Amino acid sequence: MNFLLTQDTSAESASPAAPASGLLSGRQHALDGLRTVAVAGVFLFHTVTGFAPGGSIGVDVFFALSGFVITLLILKEYRATGRLRLGVFYAKRLARLWPALLAVCAVVVIGGLVFPASGWGGQGANAIPASAYVMNLTNYGAFGSSTGGNALSPTWTLAVEEQFYLVWPVLLLLMLRFWKVRTVAWITAVLAAGFLVERFLLVSGGAPLARLYNGPDTRADQLLLGCTMALVFASVRPGSRVHDSLQAGARWGGPAAGLALVVAVFTFKEPDKPGPWFDVFWTFGPAVLALLAGLVIGSLVLRPAGLASRVLSHPWLANPGRDLSYAAYLWHLPVYLLLIPLVPSLWLRVSAAAALTVLMAYLSFRFVECPIRQWASKRLEPDVVRPAPEPARELEPAGTW
Repeated sequence: MNFLLTQDTSAESASPAAPASGLLSGRQHALDGLRTVAVAGVFLFHTVTGFAPGGSIGVDVFFALSGFVITLLILKEYRATGRLRLGVFYAKRLARLWPALLAVCAVVVIGGLVFPASGWGGQGANAIPASAYVMNLTNYGAFGSSTGGNALSPTWTLAVEEQFYLVWPVLLLLMLRFWKVRTVAWITAVLAAGFLVERFLLVSGGAPLARLYNGPDTRADQLLLGCTMALVFASVRPGSRVHDSLQAGARWGGPAAGLALVVAVFTFKEPDKPGPWFDVFWTFGPAVLALLAGLVIGSLVLRPAGLASRVLSHPWLANPGRDLSYAAYLWHLPVYLLLIPLVPSLWLRVSAAAALTVLMAYLSFRFVECPIRQWASKRLEPDVVRPAPEPARELEPAGTW
């Protein structure tokens, strides 16, 4: 795929490239710290569910964050060059995500064959949809069904994102050819609302929870809300009245939303039985959670000197979020399932799983992700002059992470 979608440079062009903005340059270290916090929530949800029944909210945060960051990346290249090299975009994304995923699948399958009685036993059938980015479809029966005790089940979120990004970059670039960034933001918000309406129709029609939870369409509004926010921020000029209003709103909106999400992690359980609350939550809940995540993200970006931004930007939070969060997400459940029969004590098992997950994430980052990303960068952009390679320092989203 070597074709380009380029900006129309004629005098009649309907829209220029995205306007210059501080949001389109530099790395937002607080967002890296937010990744660390979110993956910690997912880890607690899978290991001590009773302690953090709402820890899966970390996934909702990641969906909104991923849409936000990927859209800024596209706008950054489009603003600078008037185009996006789609072939390079998809190749770099594949090089960033696939090797670590394949490594997890290979280790789990081989481990399950050698020790079939372990928590990794019988995972061969799950490795195929996991590595092909269709685990979400498999989870609700579109491509058969996954086996029990699925150590690779967290890959459903990666599948949702990759399916979304097969469409979104092309759609965004086509819209930018005809409309200004601000207009595209409105259209994207309408698209998000359209998917919310579709989820309402599915809920009203009695769709099962697995369909509502795993569908690429039933999660699209969460990603699109992140995309919308990125487009809004990119269309607002620093120092303008709108920018000042956004900053004023971020002073209270971000902390309030963050507090609501933290409380929900430790007190809220998503409804899983049919009834009025099930219908209300699975119609509006994902969008509400994405909006709360969006308020947190917006506050961190608009108020880099704020307390939350400074805390999340601390290297102890930002560095793991930047370098290790993706692999930690891949490894945390396989590691925990492997330890269940080996470590009877719950809290000792959780502690051991946390330490081993960090170790496996580091090994993945150091010996799988970095070498392949450096190799891919040289092959895909051979004419670019770079300093000593530091692949993790790029503004590069690691899938959901």
